[in-house]
Amino acid sequence: MTDIAWIDKALTAARPQAMAALLRYFRDLDTAEEAFQEACLRALKNWPKNGPPRDPAAWLIFVGRNSGIDTIRKKSRLTELPPEDRISDLEDHEAGMAERLDNADYRDDVLRLLFICCHPDLPSTQQTALALRVVSGLSVKQIARAFLVNERAMEQRITRAKGRVGSSNVSFETPGPAERAERFAVVAAMVYLVFNEGYSATGEDCTSRIPLCEEAIRLARLLLRLFPTEPEMMGLLALMLLQHSRMPSRFDAEGQIILLEDQDRSLWNRPMINEGLALIDKAMRRAEPGPYQVQAAIAALHARAPTPSDTDWKGIDQLYATLEVMQPSPVITLNRSVAISKLSGAADALAMIEPLAPKLGNYFNFHGVRGAYLMQLGRRGEAREAFDMAIARANSAAEAAHIRIHLDRLMQEGAAPAKN
Repeated sequence: MTDIAWIDKALTAARPQAMAALLRYFRDLDTAEEAFQEACLRALKNWPKNGPPRDPAAWLIFVGRNSGIDTIRKKSRLTELPPEDRISDLEDHEAGMAERLDNADYRDDVLRLLFICCHPDLPSTQQTALALRVVSGLSVKQIARAFLVNERAMEQRITRAKGRVGSSNVSFETPGPAERAERFAVVAAMVYLVFNEGYSATGEDCTSRIPLCEEAIRLARLLLRLFPTEPEMMGLLALMLLQHSRMPSRFDAEGQIILLEDQDRSLWNRPMINEGLALIDKAMRRAEPGPYQVQAAIAALHARAPTPSDTDWKGIDQLYATLEVMQPSPVITLNRSVAISKLSGAADALAMIEPLAPKLGNYFNFHGVRGAYLMQLGRRGEAREAFDMAIARANSAAEAAHIRIHLDRLMQEGAAPAKN
């Protein structure tokens, strides 16, 4: 129970609660982070020798708070931290701390931490980087690698974010119901942005960015514990689980993209799919639909189909139509057109997306999908031009190779590509 692997897992699990409580005490991100790091170092030293505490989070909060106070006192040339043996013998203190860390305190502390990381004064890139550093505990090097920037640039991004938070008179009090409702959407969007940073990776970036998907799922589980009856939170977690369940089949051995209809469904993570399906079913029963639930329901219809031919395209079309009303977007209409092509044919699908050209002219998928419809209609010259435009706008070598690899097959079969 005291091996390094267990300790690392316990520290990771306790981090959001401990960091949130320390932030409430010190009201400064850097001080709270330094106090937590010192508590982790003491845990690595003491837990293998003395055994794990009953409540790791309470232990870390207690030790971190004392460490932070000691640092402040040293700066003021006051008394030092009590001897190590007094800090390590936490039996009585830990019990009292654990009693005070009831569900309400835990909920409010972690919500406050998440809300601060998603402060409205911060651009989304800084929100995401700050949350991954402060809440998740990823190193600057890990975050920089995931976002494909150098370490110094990411360090500056996080420093700027902390500076903005520090100068914005952010409230450290318990968030009220109105603020919770207002900021929940921002926090959820940040978590999904983290997920998409990993999910959208292609080629050689896939392996290094998978941890972003896993971390987003972990954060979503945390949010669901804070909002256990919130159907959109169930929907967000279900959506990410269902999408991530396909990861083993989304790319071939060379890192090339495999279309959804060509994926080996036996490689899909069935326990993850079952969890996602159960969550979306539970959310739908509450009859409070939202965008995350609708997207998860679309992913669920793909997950429930044993083969591509079993896909409920009519249901997918209806769900996309609902999503268009909730969140009007040309990308949503483009995705819906795939269902239309299956139900009504390429001509109707092409007619649906042609008006989107002014808004999606620089979007790789728009030209790829349009080229496929043109190919099905026998308009091969126009299709070739569309595919060339898709290749020119590809975000990665893998996307460009995807078009080139499938071009010959599309010319022979006239099959429309589905989003992988």
